Formats: sequence, C-alpha cells, structure tokens
Amino acid sequence: MSGRRPLKPKDTGPHIALKRVYDPAGPEDGSRVLVDRVWPRGIRREALAAELWLRDAAPSTELRRWFNHDPERWAEFARRYRAELDDRPETVRQLLALAADRGLTLLYSARDREHNQAAALRDYLLTCTPPSKGEDHGSD
Repeated sequence: MSGRRPLKPKDTGPHIALKRVYDPAGPEDGSRVLVDRVWPRGIRREALAAELWLRDAAPSTELRRWFNHDPERWAEFARRYRAELDDRPETVRQLLALAADRGLTLLYSARDREHNQAAALRDYLLTCTPPSKGEDHGSD
C-alpha cells in the first residue's frame, strides 16, 4: 500500500436540473426558473412555484418557431440558440449565479424531455465559467 489517499471526484460545476412545468416541485430543486418565452397552458403562477420567469433565457420567437420541436433540427437549433445566448451575457450570469448559490432547476413546458430549449440552455451553462462567490444575481 502506498499510503496515498483515494482521489475525490472533481467538482463538476453547478447543479442544473430540468423539470417540466407539470412536474411537482421538490426541495432539491434550488432556484426554480421558468425559461419559456410564453406562459405554459393550464398552469397558475402559484402552482408553478417558480422563483423567476426569465423570458430572456428563452430562444427568440423566430428560432422557436423554426425549430418547432423537430428532433431532426435539434443540432442546428442548439447551435443557433447558443449564438443567441452569447448575445445575452447578463441573463447567462444571472442563471450561473443562481446555480452556484443554491442549485438551479430550469422549468420548461415542451413535451420532449430531450429536445427542448431548457436542455440546450443547461448544456450551454455547463460550458460557462461560474461567477465568483458573492457576485450579483442580476436583481437590479
């Protein structure tokens, strides 16, 4: 035995989960943020238990309509959406700060749990540099 300590898993960054707006809230959710541009059908604000509705995190109306939840357009949708997010650094910083603080659950209404804007947004956020501790959450 060499006396070495076992390696600890490397910190994988902020915790960012995805949930459909129709799924129940849970204590593990952290900050719950709706990332749809339009309010989901049949959901009351109180029932959603979202801390924030961040429309600026959603894809543009034009991109959303072009994608039309077509899985064959997924790769191109994700590429175009990332370009839109590159132009919204304040929104990205706000989401990263929330994720670093308490964890983050991105709420979406799409039926497809794999090919939706929240999944693309999470992938994008996980490639970003997290904000420093104590950085503003964008609530000015």
